[in-house]
Amino acid sequence: MTALRTWVASRVALAVLVLAGIQQVFGGRGDGWLAGWDSWDVTLFRKVAQYGYDGYPAHYADRDIAAFFPGFPLVLRVAHWLVPSWTAAGLLVSFVAGAVAVVWLARLAELDGVDGPLAVLLLVLSPYAVFLAAGYSEALFLACALPGWYAARRGRWEAAGALVAGAALVRISGLFLAIGLVVLWLTTSRDRRAIPWLTLPFLALAAFMAYLHHLSGDWLRWQHAQAEGWGRHLTSPITALRATWDAAHSSALSPEFRWSYGAQIVCVAVGLLVVVACLARREWGEATYVGLSVAALATSTVYLSIERATLLWFPLWVLLARAAAARPWLQWGYVVLATPLMVTGVLTFHDGRWVG
Repeated sequence: MTALRTWVASRVALAVLVLAGIQQVFGGRGDGWLAGWDSWDVTLFRKVAQYGYDGYPAHYADRDIAAFFPGFPLVLRVAHWLVPSWTAAGLLVSFVAGAVAVVWLARLAELDGVDGPLAVLLLVLSPYAVFLAAGYSEALFLACALPGWYAARRGRWEAAGALVAGAALVRISGLFLAIGLVVLWLTTSRDRRAIPWLTLPFLALAAFMAYLHHLSGDWLRWQHAQAEGWGRHLTSPITALRATWDAAHSSALSPEFRWSYGAQIVCVAVGLLVVVACLARREWGEATYVGLSVAALATSTVYLSIERATLLWFPLWVLLARAAAARPWLQWGYVVLATPLMVTGVLTFHDGRWVG
């Protein structure tokens, strides 16, 4: 219950923060609290929820909408039956999904003898925690991934396969999680009765790709939408790092963009440290999941959205809680550094000036 109370308290504090200060401090948009959450990818998820992937050109001409997985839009559509506002429905989905996620993060941490509520606190204070509140897919992914991984750790492969299949329909990270799940099975169980359940996430992903092929005739429509809409192409890690480094030091970009690209580099470094720590602890499944995530993000044309991906690396929050519990100065140092960054992230997102 402590984890759940932490989540609810953090949501209340976040809402009060935005209500109390955004318009006055930043000279905001003046179009209301709810409208400030209707920005960036929120509008694209809503397009899929409203019109599906074949809504163009009758409703909109955005073919790159195929870059978004169907899990969040499907749940958003259901929530919209209860809440008339699409934006409010997205906030509701993230609130409920986040509540599920933090409960299972705490339980997963406690399996390893780590302070679960502390892991939750570190997560909700992440500099990028705004994406757990907004109508984005991060909270829903964690709501599937965390209980799924917990079930696998307890040997309940049927539940694990079904829940990770749900995660695979929410984000491409579900593919990396599914591979990590197989590695976890190979290193802890090898019970052949689990094999059909382990295939579920891959079948879910294949079904989505087949659906996009049905609509477009392109088996790689998701990958091509990423390339066409966001300029994401597979490249070498050195090339991607150099491009991001140059962007972080480019005088042609505003300070906000330079800061964002620099933060992306730091996040990749954090991901690599998590992989090393998991390998040192012989946590092969967790190392596989985070390692594949980092590899995919660090071999794109330029680093993009890696800061949001850190929220999904649940081994990071367990490892950080373990370290913080043993070293109180680390816990307080994290709180002191992360909290103002988190507040800044919330305010800039709501004011329409997010650049990450």
